[in-house]
Amino acid sequence: MQTKITLIIDNPADAAAFESEFPALARRAAALPGLARIESAKVWPKEDGTPTPAHRTLDLYFDDYDAASRAVTTPEGGAFFEQLTGLKVGFTGLFSEVEDSRTA
Repeated sequence: MQTKITLIIDNPADAAAFESEFPALARRAAALPGLARIESAKVWPKEDGTPTPAHRTLDLYFDDYDAASRAVTTPEGGAFFEQLTGLKVGFTGLFSEVEDSRTA
């Protein structure tokens, strides 16, 4: 069963500066060995004007848990996480088993 690593990226102090760096981060993520698919999303602003709970999500899909686990221990994985932490924004990482919930 496919495994997804979801990175929930906190609101940066300077959203414009973060956004200018995000494409390079996404390219680095795309270079992870065994990556089957990548999906990024920007969190919509809240309608009442309060801060969003997060700024972005980045989903990294792998064929299975072992492939995802290997990817984050490679030099490419190290370079990706070094670049992410260098952006000085907090994040939460989740490994998840992907379930297909579509109905016919």
